[in-house]
Amino acid sequence: MIAKLVVWALKARGGLAALVTTANLSGLAVIVTQLWLNGFLGRLGPDWPRALAFVGIYPAVGFVAGIVLAVRDRKTYFGWLDAARKPTEVEARRLLHLPVAITMRALALWIPGVIVATVIFAQLSPHNDPGVTAALFTIGAFESAAVTFLIVDRLIRPTIPVVARVLGWTMHWSSSVLVRVVLTWAVAAALPLLMLIVVLADPAAAASDRVRTAIYLSGVGIGVGALATAFLARAVAAPMRTLRQALDRIAQGDWGARVPIGSTSEIGRLEHSVNELAANLRERDRMREVFGRHVGTEVAERALAGGADLTGDVREVSALFVDVTGSVELSTGLPPQEFVAKLNRLLAIVVAATEENNGLVNKFEGDAALCVFGAPIALRDNATPALRAARRIRDEVLATGELDIGIGVAHGPVFAGDVGSDTRLEFTVIGDAVNEAARLTTAAKEVPRRILVSQAVIEAGAEHERAKWTFYDTIVLRGMKEPTVCWTDIDSSGTRPEYTNTRTDQPELPPDPNPIIEIHTAAPEPEAARTPDTELDAPPRR
Repeated sequence: MIAKLVVWALKARGGLAALVTTANLSGLAVIVTQLWLNGFLGRLGPDWPRALAFVGIYPAVGFVAGIVLAVRDRKTYFGWLDAARKPTEVEARRLLHLPVAITMRALALWIPGVIVATVIFAQLSPHNDPGVTAALFTIGAFESAAVTFLIVDRLIRPTIPVVARVLGWTMHWSSSVLVRVVLTWAVAAALPLLMLIVVLADPAAAASDRVRTAIYLSGVGIGVGALATAFLARAVAAPMRTLRQALDRIAQGDWGARVPIGSTSEIGRLEHSVNELAANLRERDRMREVFGRHVGTEVAERALAGGADLTGDVREVSALFVDVTGSVELSTGLPPQEFVAKLNRLLAIVVAATEENNGLVNKFEGDAALCVFGAPIALRDNATPALRAARRIRDEVLATGELDIGIGVAHGPVFAGDVGSDTRLEFTVIGDAVNEAARLTTAAKEVPRRILVSQAVIEAGAEHERAKWTFYDTIVLRGMKEPTVCWTDIDSSGTRPEYTNTRTDQPELPPDPNPIIEIHTAAPEPEAARTPDTELDAPPRR
């Protein structure tokens, strides 16, 4: 009901004038009724109607002036609304001052009336105390002005969202919660009690008149206080409920939650802050998603939580390197978009297998990928998931039949952290384990199972995973001083995997004068490196 009345007052050209006039006439009616109950009018003598008519000249003039000014205010403050357009910045700021402007003007019209009424009643009724008369009219004037402020402040509330879109967040002291609470207290308690004190202290009034007037003022105070308190409670509780619902949605991950800004008080500031919170979380989530696609979710979280400082430490990790066999020949023999499509399907397999085993795809290097297990998120056992991921990648690539690959896995200490400058950082891993994984990948391209892992990985892995691997050979990798004991996985199916020959249509290349690896038929491996498997006694495979 109140909301409909407010909407009508906003749309009707005489709505503002009607509300302001009603508030002031109500205050005047309360004062006149109080004077009648208190016996004040009876002490004016038999000619009291003429005295009231004489005194009422100024209120009539003030009434007409108030209507004229209120109609003018409607055009001044709400002209943009009548024109069905957004307010300009000046009009929006002016609208925020409307409650104070109308309240001060109401007081300006009341105060001369108080003086005129006090003087006239003092002349017509010398038995009445002029101080009591002036006090009653003055308190009534402030009561009417306070009610007018609360009404006009409620009237402009539906326009605040429009104002907020023009000015951004804005706050005006006159509509703060503190001012509303103080005015509600004044309307509901302070001013009615002051009027009651004045009536009870009137020496000219009879005891029965004072009691009757006190009861009347108490009833008015209770009624007005209940309405004012209800309006205040609703003005605070309704937006708080909306804020709570919005925060619940945000807590559940709904970054699109928004709260309409319906006030220029602290509540409006809070509404704006909640909207900013949702927008910032949405942007942060978008950054995390986009950033995570480039560097990995864990690295993105680390960067967003940490800052721009260069950080890192030494970690024991398992590095997995995947590389495509014959990528140069493939890229020259296929249209670029077809080759990229094949490469993307391969890398999708790599990413899925790595992330589902708690690893990080650290970087793509053309047709190769470096995956890390144990950084930046430390794992109690990083070798087992690396071995599991290597087998899965090989099996799924084999199933597609599109590309031939080599996979190398190594284990050891590396530096894991940020490298770069203050303006450009990259998370990376640097160490012998990474180099060894890359060299093992090249060698793995010639291995039937297409996977080679170092002895350190096998020793660090879980027992159930070690049972799926067998010793392959001892190899001296390029750049490595010591031979590397290599393992490959056991073919449980008993059949040799069939790989797509990606180079059958290419001319045979001359031998590489600088081979990456040298394969040695070394002395038998140490007992610690052997497992009971029939393949251990087989000659080295090349």
